[in-house]
Amino acid sequence: MVAYNYETLSAEASKSNVDIVEKQLRGRNKGFYSDGLIVIDKRISTIIEKACILAEELGHHHTSFGDILDQNIIHKRKQELRARQWAYQCMIPLEGIIQAHHARISGRYDLAEYLGVTEEFLQSAIDRYTEKFGLSVRADERHIIFFDPLGVIESTA
Repeated sequence: MVAYNYETLSAEASKSNVDIVEKQLRGRNKGFYSDGLIVIDKRISTIIEKACILAEELGHHHTSFGDILDQNIIHKRKQELRARQWAYQCMIPLEGIIQAHHARISGRYDLAEYLGVTEEFLQSAIDRYTEKFGLSVRADERHIIFFDPLGVIESTA
């Protein structure tokens, strides 16, 4: 599993010919993507939160097209969801949850720290995985991940 953080995501952006700029943004947006440029609010204080924002904005680069700011239009909401889903799969792959289980990580705070994401980002990813898979998913031949409550069951057979 590739461990994504701000540095590796920045390298991914560079490989994709996407520039990253930090500047003070107005309103509640913490990041913005447009035509090969990601802008991240420079007031964000932690590198972990910046990585979560960068992952979503890279998701827009890889999955979105056009202006999707008006979220009252269904196809624009779908593009937003695809970008977030890209970010969740990048930062919190099912394999990462299994690795945390093997590392004996318990509790959402510790899991978020282990995965290098904010607790809010982790919860959003879990909510999305629950929408997509239901209460559990067979991640591979040996592991079932339960989303509520969050846990991993490993079969020995």
